[in-house]
Amino acid sequence: MTDTPARLLNLLSLLQTPREWPGSELARRLSVSSRTIRRDVDRLRDLGYPVEATKGAVGGYRLVAGTAMPPLLLDDEEAVAIAVGLRAGAGHAIEGVEEASVRALAKLEQVLPSRLRHRVSTLQNATIPLTRGDGATVAPSTLTTLAGAVTGQERLRFGYRAGDGTETKRLVEPYRLVSTGRRWYLVAYDMGREDWRTFRVDRVSDPFPTAARFTPRELPTGDAAAYLTRSMARAQPEVDLDVSFEAPVEFVAARLPAHLAPVAVTESSCRLRTRTTDSTEWLVVRLALVDAAFTIHGPASLVEYARDLSTRLATATGGGGR
Repeated sequence: MTDTPARLLNLLSLLQTPREWPGSELARRLSVSSRTIRRDVDRLRDLGYPVEATKGAVGGYRLVAGTAMPPLLLDDEEAVAIAVGLRAGAGHAIEGVEEASVRALAKLEQVLPSRLRHRVSTLQNATIPLTRGDGATVAPSTLTTLAGAVTGQERLRFGYRAGDGTETKRLVEPYRLVSTGRRWYLVAYDMGREDWRTFRVDRVSDPFPTAARFTPRELPTGDAAAYLTRSMARAQPEVDLDVSFEAPVEFVAARLPAHLAPVAVTESSCRLRTRTTDSTEWLVVRLALVDAAFTIHGPASLVEYARDLSTRLATATGGGGR
């Protein structure tokens, strides 16, 4: 890699991963000599990036916290990607990120060239989310820890709560983070199960990198998003949802996620017919939160679960009997 600015950008990208990089590994990644790496590190320090070096057999380079935010090195594509991501983050279901995303976006767009502002607006205006923030929130620290382990190719330990409430400890090789718009998922190779798994990030607890590096395995589908889609379809089959509401369609639609879209029957009633892979438990709760009288016509599993839940709730509040 003979292009010095491009090489510096790549070196900085590697150093921003939360790990220590041996000089020999950086040289191999960038196809240059160790001497060139030392010179490039000095250039980054001159630009204000606090790169720390440690000596010895296990020594290397890492980017540490400085006294001020150093200048960012962004090319056009990265600037557009960050701006679009910040716009999405302003309304995404990530706890505590929305307001910070708006502030950061305002600063970035203030200095974006007009051609890039146009690209950001065009992409944003041509895209709508499938769902709108109705999923569980994710702690930003959890998301950034997982992302760092993915980028650094570092094995990860965490606690995981399954859908039935079972708590387990996992050791994984993290492959990719995937966002469906309503939830974040981690696609990873589970060392204990010796197989690929998908994990809902909002069910992950206390993740920490182990400092053990790994060479990424080949994903069965070759694409993390495709693997997640296949995994979700296998775990939760599609059902034909049929529900009628005694309320205007505008009232009901405003209280349901975008992928559950009812159709007006009369001015004061509407009906929802769609195929969905949403879980039975989640659907019953979402329907109840509409705060309007409704009737479930199908599927039978949803009718049965709603009936059982209503009985349990009545018992819990003193309204049921044996």
